[in-house]
Amino acid sequence: MGDPIASWHAEHVYFNHLLDLLEKQVERFHSGQRPDYELMLDIIRYLREYSDQFHHPREEVAFDLLAARCNDLAPLLDRLTQEHRVIAIAGERLEALLQAALDDALFGRAELEAAAATYLVYYRHHIAREEGGVLARAKEALTPEDWEAARRAAPSGADPLHGPDPAERFRRLRHHLAANA
Repeated sequence: MGDPIASWHAEHVYFNHLLDLLEKQVERFHSGQRPDYELMLDIIRYLREYSDQFHHPREEVAFDLLAARCNDLAPLLDRLTQEHRVIAIAGERLEALLQAALDDALFGRAELEAAAATYLVYYRHHIAREEGGVLARAKEALTPEDWEAARRAAPSGADPLHGPDPAERFRRLRHHLAANA
């Protein structure tokens, strides 16, 4: 198994790039231009599919193990676990609104902007808190056995965007990421 902290950090970097792309589209929407709803939906679907199903479950096992070794971190780790649920719910709501926009259904501009802002702020703040102290403490406190338990917490599966065999449905998103790197 590779360095789990390096992998965790690399995934956060990927997620932040995606959030940057999403924010650019939200800014277009806010300025009255038509955003690329398909791109926005691809971003949300990737984050919901990969992050919510693979990244966060592994983190939560690592958080539990870390809290057992570092009692002072327990309240923060509990909060971060709660934020995973909030991010998932906010992502589900934003995905539904973006799908409505693609389907030319009626939706409130303010509602879409608020949903996107909530998602962006929560996700970015969440990543910053993990990067700002949790990763360093996890590196110090967790054992190789702990990291193996965290790895086993999520089903095995390659990252559909950055993995060795990227999913075709994210081809367009990969091109946008490469163009904005």
